Amino acid sequence: MKDEENILKWLDNELSSDEIKDLKQSEGFTVIDKIAHYSSQMEAPKVNAEEALAAFRSKNSSKTKVIPINFKRLYKYAALLAIMLCVTYFSFFNNETSFNTNIAQTETIILPDNSKVILNAVSTLSYNKKEWKTNRNLDLDGEAYFKVNKGETFTVNTDAGKIQVLGTQFNVKERNNYFEVQCYEGLVAVTYNNKTIKLSKGKAFRVINGKEQLVEDINSLNPSWLQQESSFVKVPLKHVIEELENHYDIKIISKGIDTKKLFTGTFTYNNKDIALQAVTIPLKLSYKTEGSIITFYKYEK
Repeated sequence: MKDEENILKWLDNELSSDEIKDLKQSEGFTVIDKIAHYSSQMEAPKVNAEEALAAFRSKNSSKTKVIPINFKRLYKYAALLAIMLCVTYFSFFNNETSFNTNIAQTETIILPDNSKVILNAVSTLSYNKKEWKTNRNLDLDGEAYFKVNKGETFTVNTDAGKIQVLGTQFNVKERNNYFEVQCYEGLVAVTYNNKTIKLSKGKAFRVINGKEQLVEDINSLNPSWLQQESSFVKVPLKHVIEELENHYDIKIISKGIDTKKLFTGTFTYNNKDIALQAVTIPLKLSYKTEGSIITFYKYEK
């Protein structure tokens, strides 16, 4: 009852600053705060108390006890009830777990079955914790490396396609008009456009701008980005530029350059200038820097 009393006092502006601070740290306060905001917009019914009391007394004896109704307090209790219902809902029914990474950030996630996911920069991963034992199902937007323990079918859903495994290691990259799956161990089933492709160790599947691409076999033990590098084999410059922007806080502008031109090479995450040179020099391009704005242009002797 202590929490309910504090919430009511807070709604009536009767809490001290320390009590408000403690309440804000409690689970579900965001929901409580929103409900309080909307409940404050509600107006109590306008009642002429004197007229209502006179009419009531004319129909009842003088011995009848009249209990005045505190409409403001009544609305506060209604708001409290709504808060309790919402907190209960979010506690017991909302089991969605989500992870997000920003520019130049990665995150390691241990799933309920101890499978491991490493989420690359500017990516989102989500799954239902309550259903996990019977449905190992995740949604991915961006790039992630998976080390899956054996068990029920493990499914990764993306906007471009679906990947299913039982227990294996693989990398999924789903960016703007770019979809690639690389298998590093076991067997991976990739479903794209209602067609399923099975990838064994060392094989990859790639789609760029809606067209399937031939991909060379993989010789490495895991994707290069786990070693703080991005490697490309015959990838359009447009997608290389996007990866540079994902790992450095920069915006790249290309002036008079064919961004469909294919690039093969690697850039590192620990030095911006070296990374830019690693991309521009092989393509015979130059660049200039103005704060966080980088401009690529054709090299002129």
